[in-house]
Amino acid sequence: MVRLAAIEAARGSFDAATAAIGRRRGPVIGKRQIEQAVVDAAADIDSFYAQRIALPSTSSTVLVMSVDGKGIVMRPDALRPATRKAAAARGGGRFRTRLASGEKPTRKRMATLACVYDTEPAGRRPHDVIAPPGGRHGDRTLRPGPTARNKWLSGSVVDDPAAVISRAFDQAGSRDPGRRRPWVVLVDGAVHQLELIQAEAARRDTPISVVIDIVHVLEYLWTAAWCFHDAGDPAAEDWVAVHALAILAGDCGRASEAITAQADRAGLKGDQRRGADACVRYLTGKAEFLRYDQALAQGWPIATGVIEGACRHLIADRLDISGARWGLAGAEAVLKLRAVHNNNDFDAYWRYHVTREHERLYQTADQAEYTLTA
Repeated sequence: MVRLAAIEAARGSFDAATAAIGRRRGPVIGKRQIEQAVVDAAADIDSFYAQRIALPSTSSTVLVMSVDGKGIVMRPDALRPATRKAAAARGGGRFRTRLASGEKPTRKRMATLACVYDTEPAGRRPHDVIAPPGGRHGDRTLRPGPTARNKWLSGSVVDDPAAVISRAFDQAGSRDPGRRRPWVVLVDGAVHQLELIQAEAARRDTPISVVIDIVHVLEYLWTAAWCFHDAGDPAAEDWVAVHALAILAGDCGRASEAITAQADRAGLKGDQRRGADACVRYLTGKAEFLRYDQALAQGWPIATGVIEGACRHLIADRLDISGARWGLAGAEAVLKLRAVHNNNDFDAYWRYHVTREHERLYQTADQAEYTLTA
């Protein structure tokens, strides 16, 4: 019954889980019992992965890590202290029925998700990633990018990002204990996230190559493009392609200089060049993580699609359903169970969990603790 509850509650709402179990077994368990059963069912997930032995890979196989965060709507008592304080300070807000412009609802708690996977190198050229102005020519065969395999997902809304990142490094270390493989870390450029990843790598004395998601770079380029083109102008697409190809070829500095020079020549001032200046600051500030020429030549992935998809699947598709507000224990349990399901480890985990539960309930003689009374 508990196993069925863990499957159904991870798949859909607790109401839907209650109805599904009722159809199969009759009215044998209530919604509150299912909620508690799910929390109990997730109790051994961390220890399950800590004792697993990873599949071996060749030294040429790229080991990829990626980390991201996504908010979950929580009950007030489950918010982090800073968020709860901000919510209390905001009070009822300016309007009764909606948020004012720029006003934050202060009702979410950030969950941190991590992904580790293997991929075989797949070398590419800049025009394999971005179509040049005027489109691609048919005489050039498009080279496909690397494909993720052996994906491992983990997440937590209870633990801070540093703890989740540490677990990701544990998983990566179990796959490559001799540090023979290239370690690539894909990020979206968040400063705090970068600092935590670099600190963890330094603590473990593990060399890593950090690559910022190319999609985030493209968003900055598109923002800059509208400083030089009218809204909807098709020429903006070619403008973005030219600078994106330069960045992919390793000429990040040249792209920054060209954007600044164009803004100067156009005589843009203040808000007129805000997007262009933001793009240049991003490119110059993150230049050490934008070596796409090296990444493409060595066949590494350069986009965070795997972890972005995990955020949508693990959190948005279940924990962000309409009307859901979570307590801390329930959100953590459902998030971890969905990760186990996504890793295709649920059957193996359940056997492990049942064994651990049996050990807790029925201790053997060597597990018991005795106290001398005489």
